[in-house]
Amino acid sequence: MSPSLEFKGYALTDPSLWSDLKVTAFKPKTFQPEDVEIAITHCGVCGSDVHTLTQGWGESNLPLVVGHEIIGKVTRVGDKVTEFKPGDRVGVGAQIGSCLQCKQCKSDYENYCPDSIDTYNGEYPDGVITHGGYSTAIRAHERFVFPIPDGIESRHAATMLCAGLTVYSPLKTYGAGPGKKIGVVGIGGLGHYAVLWAKAMGAEVYAFTHDKTKIEDIKKMGADHIINTEETDFHKPLALTLDLIISTRDVYSPDTPLSAYLSMLFVHGKFITVGIPDASDPLPQLHPFDFGNGCLLGGSHVGSKKECLEMLELARSKNVRPWIEEMPMRDVKKALEGVKHNKVRYRYVLTQDIN
Repeated sequence: MSPSLEFKGYALTDPSLWSDLKVTAFKPKTFQPEDVEIAITHCGVCGSDVHTLTQGWGESNLPLVVGHEIIGKVTRVGDKVTEFKPGDRVGVGAQIGSCLQCKQCKSDYENYCPDSIDTYNGEYPDGVITHGGYSTAIRAHERFVFPIPDGIESRHAATMLCAGLTVYSPLKTYGAGPGKKIGVVGIGGLGHYAVLWAKAMGAEVYAFTHDKTKIEDIKKMGADHIINTEETDFHKPLALTLDLIISTRDVYSPDTPLSAYLSMLFVHGKFITVGIPDASDPLPQLHPFDFGNGCLLGGSHVGSKKECLEMLELARSKNVRPWIEEMPMRDVKKALEGVKHNKVRYRYVLTQDIN
């Protein structure tokens, strides 16, 4: 272990100043034999960070360091670690722990473990609060550490570990591939990944957006069809057409036309929501009539390690790269407010600069 490795990061200290983060020392995970210690070099900025900092998902532990799209170098490993060694380039995503004993954990569904631990604002069994990647370093059980392929730059790999994995998982689970028609609702950080992955998997992609300023970008991402959801009856020409819709929206209103999206699904097609709004912002009301095509409405929770490794190999082999804006970690306020006000195109990546 490097003797100079300190655990400190840009932390929320006052919820009324949600984007004014102060460099603060924190207590890391208690080091265990299965753990990997990582010196952080990059961290993506996620909508989850904004929801947490603004208290939209409930009260935060304070002080709190957020960030769960983490890339860094291994500095030490526990005695029982088999997969990593010091010097390896690795990543950590939105989940940092689980029981590892339940049926889900033993079936490569550890992301659905009832005792799942979030990478930040969570709590380990011994009471230590989890802190994320706007920081110098992190510790994690090796199950929740991902090797980064040599062919992918750290700045590109970072946002794959939450935004990328969150949409890759349902695309893989529900069979995105040649001959499938995939709809993507909301072309932001997650949505742009959904377009990129679905195209790399060989599917025909329908992108739904209300933002005309993004149309040229969406074409360059490879979408086969772009639908402006501001247009009246935008859904009618696509009735019973799509096999799967991935919705990345994390803001809803009572008049969001959810039934219109369901109507575009082919028989037994699936609408999977991966965006999570504030707790006060539920899905719009639906009626049993809206399921007349036998469609299914569901969700998905980040992704498993198995899926993450598959996703990284897809990115490497197909040369899939996200659209990112890099900035030093000290500019975190600008990045957070850019996400909050939908200015990012399409994901911010912070580079480590804490002395």
